[in-house]
Amino acid sequence: MSAGLAAASLAPLSGDMLEPASTRHDRPQFIAFVNDAATESVLRDGLVDAVPGGTDIRRGGVRGAIAAMQKTATPRVLVVDVSGQDEPLTALAMLSEVVEPDVCVLVVGDSDDLNFYREITRGMGAAEYLCKPLSRDVVSRHFGPLVLGRVPATGAALGGRMVTVTGAHGGAGASIVAANLAWHLGITKRRHTVLLDADLHRGTAALLLNGNAGPGLRLALESPERVDSLLAERAAHPVGDRLHVLASQEDLADQVQVAPGAAAALLAALRKRYSFIVADAPYSMSPFHFDLLDLGHQRVIVTLPTLVGIRDTLRLLALLPGINQTQRPVVVLNRLGMPGSLQRRQVEDALGMKADIAIPDLPRQVSMAATVGEPA
Repeated sequence: MSAGLAAASLAPLSGDMLEPASTRHDRPQFIAFVNDAATESVLRDGLVDAVPGGTDIRRGGVRGAIAAMQKTATPRVLVVDVSGQDEPLTALAMLSEVVEPDVCVLVVGDSDDLNFYREITRGMGAAEYLCKPLSRDVVSRHFGPLVLGRVPATGAALGGRMVTVTGAHGGAGASIVAANLAWHLGITKRRHTVLLDADLHRGTAALLLNGNAGPGLRLALESPERVDSLLAERAAHPVGDRLHVLASQEDLADQVQVAPGAAAALLAALRKRYSFIVADAPYSMSPFHFDLLDLGHQRVIVTLPTLVGIRDTLRLLALLPGINQTQRPVVVLNRLGMPGSLQRRQVEDALGMKADIAIPDLPRQVSMAATVGEPA
């Protein structure tokens, strides 16, 4: 940045920044200054989950923000519109002189030049820049996590990639899709892959790949301080020289006490050993399941061509993206053509999007594969 924004540190909020700011009760959480009604509408829709108390959006763009911040307390998150500015970088430098150092600044504008983006986000330290026209999904995906104060940890880009596979509802076939994806990556593509079964009581990952469940996963989740890449590898059962399964089969009456931060510790260890982590991760309010969805790099939603499938797919698509996710979830339409189901066009019309992958209904082949522990 010009010296101004660099001095003001207009960067994504870190945990250390958030703590002292929380003692200031006169600071609002969020204020935006935009230039037009369309931008205001998209910001309200895209941040409805990130700012449940309501978004404070005003007119005036970056110049309005400069004038207002001279008189009022700096919000923790400030969105400014630089569209129409002859010298937007100069305006942002002026803004840096009137805001508090720990503010998280998000910028929207009308320039799609890559050098402009780099100058704002790297040179000037703004947390993110989005070019108009905006959409609800883009705002939610790129601004939402930053408004919540969630930023990728240092080194998040290093190591293996994690894909979470989640059924829109029970019986959608997410476990079978996850097992076949892991098999494809580990056996067909010869990439070091582990299939992680997040259901410690009734998961089927080990059965589907003719592997074994063991106590290692529970140990890692209850005692994350003991987790390292060696323990994680030993806890996983090999089903091929480059494919492992990490699963458990706990007593139904036995509650697993997952320690805070256990998912992050486990994934950090697995990413050092495997190129891909495929997590069969059901959606629930379990902290472990929620953390997996949040920490993954790509979400996959498996649904059926039914009204329930449509409803719950829309609900999963509406979730805020995780801190490492830059693309929307992949939607897999499973068992297309099963008796009494909807047509693909009907499902896609209801979802307002195309299904990325459609799998035909193959009950005989899938059942046989599950019985012998082989991919379908």
